[in-house]
Amino acid sequence: MYFTSETSLGGTVLERAFVLGDIPGLLWTPASSPAPLILLGHPGGLPAMYPRLVGRAEQLAAIGFATATIELAGSGERPRLTDVEQARADLRRALAAGDPVERIVDRLILPLVERAAPEWQSTLDELLALPDVSGPVGYSGGVLAIGVRLAATEPRIAAAGLFAGSHVPRSTSDEARRVTIPLHVLLQWDDEGNDRSLALDLFDAFGSKEKTLYASMGGHTGVPRHAADDAAAFFARHLGLRPSQGEHHAGSVGS
Repeated sequence: MYFTSETSLGGTVLERAFVLGDIPGLLWTPASSPAPLILLGHPGGLPAMYPRLVGRAEQLAAIGFATATIELAGSGERPRLTDVEQARADLRRALAAGDPVERIVDRLILPLVERAAPEWQSTLDELLALPDVSGPVGYSGGVLAIGVRLAATEPRIAAAGLFAGSHVPRSTSDEARRVTIPLHVLLQWDDEGNDRSLALDLFDAFGSKEKTLYASMGGHTGVPRHAADDAAAFFARHLGLRPSQGEHHAGSVGS
């Protein structure tokens, strides 16, 4: 890993761009250090996702968390994945026609999970070696199947806030049964691109003794602002920090 730029955001958050191999990423750290780390998942395309990601990072930095993200394989400036691109196009056509999508979702999501999980773990190795970053570690956001894989297989992740706003292969339910860490799952009830029944079945499948389903009315982009405060409080509770009384920060907890 090497850092390519460094920017101070409002004098309280340090933003550093980095590259790990051919994977670009961003790290945000608060003034106090070392700070526990939350990995910020997203559906790909760092330049387009940046405003939402930096909002989440600044909100979490205000209560003492470092945050980091990496570009999803096949997105942004990373080389395109031909099979994934074809599956994405096929999924759009199938949804428009009302055709079954289960096999197409497998073709689209499973290759991304297989690439993303080890990339996140390698990134975590590097980040935890930095003097201003520490454990425990959380994972927040989407793609949902990637978050489930990491929650099930990465022992350094102690809590996860997952966004049920992306298509999920049926096999992810089997992985969900292996997840035992505390979970905070956000579901937009009227999400036009999400199978609500499948999302509820997945929540039921999680093996965690502590799991919360936070369901709000509205579509994919209609996540209420106060949902960010509830997600931040969840991480503060499970990763050893306490939000300042009366602090409320606008931000998006969705992917």
